[in-house]
Amino acid sequence: MAFGKLQPLFALNPDYKNRVFGLDLMRALAIIFVVLGHGSMLEKANTNFPWIQLINGVELFFVLSGFLIGGILIKLLQNNPSSFKTIFDFWIRRWFRTLPNYYLVLLLNVLIVYFGIIKEDFSQFNWKFFFFLQNFATGFTGFFWESWSLSIEEWFYFLFPLVLASLFFINLKSKLSKRALYLTAVLIFLAIPFLFRFFIASKLEVDDFWLGVNIYKVVIYRLDGIAFGLLAAYIKFWHPTVWLKSKNTAFIAGIILSYLILYHVWEPNDFATKVYFISLQSLGCFLLLPKFDSIKTAPKLITKAVTHISLISYSMYLINLALVAEVIRDNFPAQNATEAWFAYGIYWIFVIVISTVMYKYFEKPITNLREKFSHN
Repeated sequence: MAFGKLQPLFALNPDYKNRVFGLDLMRALAIIFVVLGHGSMLEKANTNFPWIQLINGVELFFVLSGFLIGGILIKLLQNNPSSFKTIFDFWIRRWFRTLPNYYLVLLLNVLIVYFGIIKEDFSQFNWKFFFFLQNFATGFTGFFWESWSLSIEEWFYFLFPLVLASLFFINLKSKLSKRALYLTAVLIFLAIPFLFRFFIASKLEVDDFWLGVNIYKVVIYRLDGIAFGLLAAYIKFWHPTVWLKSKNTAFIAGIILSYLILYHVWEPNDFATKVYFISLQSLGCFLLLPKFDSIKTAPKLITKAVTHISLISYSMYLINLALVAEVIRDNFPAQNATEAWFAYGIYWIFVIVISTVMYKYFEKPITNLREKFSHN
């Protein structure tokens, strides 16, 4: 009875008809993989749960995000390719979607660290977090560490449309096709981060920990992950036959490539690890996209569960580590395996419940306000 009365508080009531189940599934898997990884700090039963290597959830997010953004930009720029007002409208819509949640959780991180609720060094917090500069060219650790990926996404949202619109403006006399200009912009964003890794990151001396901090979590080295998604959007919109016919073969190839990468031993200071590893991860996720995009429906109960997780995925990403996992770890440390598994269950419940409330009563209402400020 109590659950029945509370259920409407958590009902999201999405428009299922205008959603692609496969893309919701891809997003849901991505956040589940991320939350599983962060929850490992609570698991002291030595089971290595979930017992197998998982595709990097952040890479799935990057590629899927690029694919969705690419579709939006292709449609927008088909109608008004050289208008910076169109780009500004795109930024408004993106920022209403991403910034309010980010700054809310940033504030909460400041509070829980300042008051000692979690054991992080408050001196690590600085002005750079307000402008997504905390890992623009160098890495950072500790305070609100999960924000590294948001910096990469926000800089991509800012830079790629700007470069694309500039190419359209420069091309007014050359009259190259729209798809050629779009592809040029994508290739720029595939090439430049790779070249940064090739000529700069490859020279860094790192171990397993600092490999992630100083290369894999730095904006200038990682923008190509999202660009792979934009390349997928290019293929879907301008080569639809290839997109549809390749879905099964590409999916199998993507799974094989992803797991070959996962089970290969990558030495941190090897040139290939610092330069090629990230590209191969992104390529594996890129190959999965046509299949996921082709899955339009699923049984009702599965659709509801997957769509719910997909909708709250951004909130889940923001709150799962510091605001839930670290609070439990630092204030309710497990003494044995039983307590560890109990804490792990509580962790998942809190992540899903808090994220649902945040999405329904904060993220979605603020996102809806963008209709008043944009024209697309």
